[in-house]
Amino acid sequence: MLVKLKMKIKKNIPLIDQHNKYGFWGGKFGGSFIPETLKKPVDDLTKSFAKLRNDKKFLKKRDYYFKNYIGSPTPFVKLENLSNHLGGAQIWTKVVSDANGGAHKIYNATVHALICKSMGKKYIVGDTGAGYAGKMLSMAAKKFGLKCKIFMGAKDIKRQKPNCVAMRKNGAKIVPVYTGSQTLVDAVSECMRYWVSNCDTTHMCVGSTVGPNIFVKVCGWSTSQISKELKIQIKKEFGKIPKKIKLINCVGGGSSAYGFWSEFVDYPKTQIEFIGVEAGGPKNSKLHAAPLSRGAKLGILHGAASYVCQNEDGQINETESISAGLDYPGVSPIHCFLKDAKRAKYTYATDEQALDAYKLVTKFEKLNPSLEPCHAFSEAIRIAPKLTKDNIIIVNSCGDAKKDRDILKKRLGKKI
Repeated sequence: MLVKLKMKIKKNIPLIDQHNKYGFWGGKFGGSFIPETLKKPVDDLTKSFAKLRNDKKFLKKRDYYFKNYIGSPTPFVKLENLSNHLGGAQIWTKVVSDANGGAHKIYNATVHALICKSMGKKYIVGDTGAGYAGKMLSMAAKKFGLKCKIFMGAKDIKRQKPNCVAMRKNGAKIVPVYTGSQTLVDAVSECMRYWVSNCDTTHMCVGSTVGPNIFVKVCGWSTSQISKELKIQIKKEFGKIPKKIKLINCVGGGSSAYGFWSEFVDYPKTQIEFIGVEAGGPKNSKLHAAPLSRGAKLGILHGAASYVCQNEDGQINETESISAGLDYPGVSPIHCFLKDAKRAKYTYATDEQALDAYKLVTKFEKLNPSLEPCHAFSEAIRIAPKLTKDNIIIVNSCGDAKKDRDILKKRLGKKI
């Protein structure tokens, strides 16, 4: 007989710490399903992170680089023209794409590079889909004098050329992955296999809030800077936290959404609502990357339990999305926890809806969001006219569209 676990979020405790002693959020999601060969390096990283996150010197160093290298805080602005065009709710955005490198991934990459240095390792390895995580890790590696290797699906290398050029300029070696669907899911797998054989000299950076428990925690801790800034900015703009806020974020692995929401989790959902938007894929295709919003079952992927797109035999389904950064069959265990605890709700946008959102946002605003946040903008555009002006919609514009220039030119005939 299966026992249904009651999901409850605790107040005044960071979400990354709301797991049990076995590393499971809600007693069900997460954990560390790893081979014996990885137990020691994972334990070493867990101990190092537990020490460093409370080390005043390390925190001072992190904050210094967040401000002087990344460029925190990133802007919080009202999209006046878009709001007036649509009517209804006010639409605002946190322009995280203004961070050094053009995306939120720089927070996680910088922290991992600092951890790598503190552990005395000279090599760092990571995975990437859209190329953001790889680009940012290559930047951080160059900044802190580390040798860097990036695993990337061959399909993604073709569709994200600008970020590949940037990685190579930063001195990183890109390792093409030709197995499986040749996308992010396969890049993560190959990266982990490499780390198994090289963990004594090499630190691994997982590019999102996925993987074994410790990688979820490090990434979440790093990206929470986004919501820390946003909370201050909202209070400064409105004098207080308004009564009706909707925080809308795209969700692939889930790092940007975690970072965008984490500081607001203790507020009632009637006041601050979390809406995650997954990749629905092409509208006429059965393929998608939306495990939370399209009924995926619990599975194990990359060392953690979460909702995973899979067939009846438990084999991972192939996914499809115009957005390489969202093209992933699993999702962060923390988002699974938030879903089942009914603290966040999840939906999806198709490729076509994301493209339509890009056209509308760039028509009315001086903003150039990548295809990942365009999924979130699609939902904002859909619901804004149905709401009153006292509703505040805030979208995390977590990446810029420079990396998508080839796709946008092909699909929209637009040069950027």
